[in-house]
Amino acid sequence: MAQQALPERPDRSARLGRPVGVAAEGKAVGGVALLLPDGTPTGTRRPSALTAAAMWPLARGLAKAGRPEGLTAHVVRYRCRGWNGSSADPVADAEWAADEVVRRYGDVPICLVGMGMGARAALLAAGHSAVGSVLAIAPWLPSQEATLSPDPVKHLTGRQVLVVHGSNDEHTDPELSYRLVERAKKINSTVCRFEVHTDGHRLHQHRQEVYALAADFALGSLFDQDYARPLADALAAPPPLGLRMPLAAGFGSSLRR
Repeated sequence: MAQQALPERPDRSARLGRPVGVAAEGKAVGGVALLLPDGTPTGTRRPSALTAAAMWPLARGLAKAGRPEGLTAHVVRYRCRGWNGSSADPVADAEWAADEVVRRYGDVPICLVGMGMGARAALLAAGHSAVGSVLAIAPWLPSQEATLSPDPVKHLTGRQVLVVHGSNDEHTDPELSYRLVERAKKINSTVCRFEVHTDGHRLHQHRQEVYALAADFALGSLFDQDYARPLADALAAPPPLGLRMPLAAGFGSSLRR
């Protein structure tokens, strides 16, 4: 059966979203975390406000942890809610958002932080010259049937990359994220992946640990700080150890910061 054509995408702009952190306080910005929400495989309507709202707790947590270093976070608002096949609309929106950060704040480092569909967009938009690091949480990736033409990884060279995935995720396949980082690790040593055992797509059971890991990675990658020992070990370990690192319960409760 022929694939049904998508409706024409409305002519609207992406938005950076209001700042959380030092920019909102009128202070100098030293680094920016761009948060890319989840979405749907197809859809040209505006994204639901709930998808952006789901990223706000993480945005506030990152901004709070990075306030001394000048961190500001923005939750990107996409033009439309869907990936939409080869259009890959959230990737274009992420690249636009990185350009907008440079326009507003100048030459500051950027960390892309995505969830689900937004995680895939973050991984693909990482080639932007201002992006130095990517945190992909439960990334939605091509299905196993599409592994003959998987997403590219060459542009991740020189970036610091962290993938976090729940082992019981029934919405996005954790084995596909392992395959992606396995390919990326061959060309870039600063790639690692943590598995959150028994947790699902939203990582509700270990949310505090995931947020603590995200903050440690963002501060380390944006401001050239030392990572916590588990993260440093994951980055240094060869495959498969550094790509199947378990996220321990209580991570973040006794970090150096």
